[in-house]
Amino acid sequence: MERPHQDQPLVTEGAPLSEANAAAVFVHGRGATARSIIEMRTEFDRDDVAYLAPQAAGNTWYPNSFLAPVEQNEPGRTSGLQAVGDAVTRATDAGIEVDRVLVLGFSQGACLASEFVARNPTRYGGLAALSGGLIGRFVDPEEYDGDLAGTPAFFGCSDSDPHIPEKRVHESAAIFEDLNADVTERLYTNMGHGVNQDELDHVRGMVDALGEA
Repeated sequence: MERPHQDQPLVTEGAPLSEANAAAVFVHGRGATARSIIEMRTEFDRDDVAYLAPQAAGNTWYPNSFLAPVEQNEPGRTSGLQAVGDAVTRATDAGIEVDRVLVLGFSQGACLASEFVARNPTRYGGLAALSGGLIGRFVDPEEYDGDLAGTPAFFGCSDSDPHIPEKRVHESAAIFEDLNADVTERLYTNMGHGVNQDELDHVRGMVDALGEA
């Protein structure tokens, strides 16, 4: 299978990995860039966290809606999941324990982030899925198995997002509960497709918890 995203750069900001106490992997949305999403770090004001953001080839992780049959989004989906995993491994290879690594994504990036964490269960520093959910035409609980061991998992989305059905947010949160994550789910009235201050405040708390653990 082709791996379209494996030759793309990994953008890093914040503390050097060799000096960081924790890490956050940021996964950008469709049409965006690693450089654009890593700017979110300015919301968190921590000098002990390394921020890493993989870049999608052509700024798009996969071509179709995340609700399409999985095969219609290959090889981008699988390559994107590997890109997220490679970023997490970059942090852990530098000596940061995986339970101090937060995985965050917006939109397409939130879909990849949640799918990666659900399919590679362990105790992470956290998952923040902003306007996204698990990938596929249907969510089959039998596809997911393992123990997230209390990983904090935040799902934030509009109740009228044009791309993310409310039902899929609920289904995704339920899978994470089944995987023993500590789930927070918030749906915002008529927010549209974006990120609001309440979400940023919640993620700031998650990042602060990483640095203080």
